[in-house]
Amino acid sequence: MLARGFRLVVRFIRMHPWVFAVSMVGASAFSVATIVSTVVLGRVTDEIILPTFDTGRPADGTVAGLLALVLAVALIRAVGVVFRRYFAAMLNARVQADIRRELADRYVNLPLGWTRQRPAGDLLARADNDTEVGTNALNPLPFAVGVIVLIVGAAVALLLVDPLLGLIALAIFPVLGVANRIYSAKIEGPAAQVQHAIGDVSSVAHESFEGSLVVKTLGLAAHEQERFDAEVAHLQDRRVRVGYLRAAFDSIMDALPTFGTVVVVVVGAIRVEAGAITTGDVVQVVSLFQLLVLPTRIVSFFLSSLPPAVVAVDRIDEILVDDVPPRRRGADLPGTGPLELTVSDLERRHDDGAPGVVGVSFDVAAGETVALVGSTGSGKSTLIHAVAGLTERTKGSVCLDGHDLDEIDPGARAAAVSMVFQEAFLFADTVRANIDPTGVRSDGEIRAAIELARVAETVDDLPAGLETVVGERGVTLSGGQRQRVALARALVRRPRLLLLDDATSAVDPRVETEILSGLDDGIGASVLVVAQRLSTIRLADRVVFLQHGTVEATGTHEQLLEHPDYAAIVEAYERAARAEAGNEEVPS
Repeated sequence: MLARGFRLVVRFIRMHPWVFAVSMVGASAFSVATIVSTVVLGRVTDEIILPTFDTGRPADGTVAGLLALVLAVALIRAVGVVFRRYFAAMLNARVQADIRRELADRYVNLPLGWTRQRPAGDLLARADNDTEVGTNALNPLPFAVGVIVLIVGAAVALLLVDPLLGLIALAIFPVLGVANRIYSAKIEGPAAQVQHAIGDVSSVAHESFEGSLVVKTLGLAAHEQERFDAEVAHLQDRRVRVGYLRAAFDSIMDALPTFGTVVVVVVGAIRVEAGAITTGDVVQVVSLFQLLVLPTRIVSFFLSSLPPAVVAVDRIDEILVDDVPPRRRGADLPGTGPLELTVSDLERRHDDGAPGVVGVSFDVAAGETVALVGSTGSGKSTLIHAVAGLTERTKGSVCLDGHDLDEIDPGARAAAVSMVFQEAFLFADTVRANIDPTGVRSDGEIRAAIELARVAETVDDLPAGLETVVGERGVTLSGGQRQRVALARALVRRPRLLLLDDATSAVDPRVETEILSGLDDGIGASVLVVAQRLSTIRLADRVVFLQHGTVEATGTHEQLLEHPDYAAIVEAYERAARAEAGNEEVPS
């Protein structure tokens, strides 16, 4: 554990070596000045204090010189402390920023399936608590390394004053080394359990907040509280165990120097009585030994922080070692206007290995609107996510204007293809920022997009219009309003291919018809839409009918009505439409 801890420290130092170097200069200056202060204290005792007791006055010409020396030493120590602390804090902050930046980059660039397999709370805990714990050893590091200078200098000074007292004082360090070895062996397991328990607590809390509507509507508040309490109790038990171990270790580290001081004073008194050393020598030895007490505590804190830091960084490295798909410069998508989409023998399996879509082939001509129709679980969303490049394909190809999706530059693909999901996600920001996150669109472009998405009237009625801040995930808006704002976000980019994953399901059918009807004239894009309403299907030029993850039939809506399974789905949609029309309309 100790070796792993030192390797971790070296890894952090290499990230910002000059910051560590400056902090070490401050720590070394403090250590040297501290050693010199004990020599000055011994001289003050022998040349000022004792002569004053004996003759009533100090030795001639000593007060001014020693006073100047005391002030100079104090100034050097103060400057050293400032440099040590400031740059140690800078090193800690910069390393934390680097780790969090790298984690954030991984979270963004790792495949979507990877993210879905991990609780969001656990990912947040690694970026927050694990990063903080992992870098805790950096705060005492410059002082702990500077202590080497202090220990070496103090040891030399001790042996020069009196070899016997010096050996007695230095005998404490082997004992401290044995204590640290025992502590490191016992703390690793409990420290790992604490870090994992923190991730579990974060995951439960995140799930409860994320599913607050479900929790409230099903009356699960007490149940969620019990889940949270159980995880917190588990974390508390683990932390208490670590606290007991650390308290025992710290107590030993505090007691040993105190015991050593008593021994040094007793032996020193005997040596003075025998005439081997002076009283000033004893004062200097005791002062030097007391100087070693603080370093042992700093070293103790540094060493005790290494095991939790190693465990925390191991959890971080579990994320950092996962392979990220290489970023490569691909081909651009030349030309303008709607894209032609060609899907050939596409296969996509779920993360558990179960087939999602198998052997799917179809095309969307430039400017054409194609509807994906199928029963629940037929693979519609799986297919459209694969077409968007959000999930990796097991086999097959997706081409845009003859260019394979994997060979197209990610930036060019994002600029040409927009996707709107059924679950519209909005940031806790203004409506304008949600529609134009990068802030590069003009007011005219944004206005055209919200009018095309039929959300202009809603936005105009908001207290501050486009500058109105919506709640987290847009909870201050209705489901239909969120979907239309998300649609405006896609439309403002003027995409050449628009993918709609049942993106208007919460919108009134009449408004949905207006939106979809206006897309041809509004953006002139090719459209692939997952359709759950008959009105949506009728607006499509062609229909791709999916069953059990394969294409059962393609053609116009009228042509596919001859297929009994398709006709059954359409009949179900018609019944749902009649039922919806029979109810009083509720504005969305």
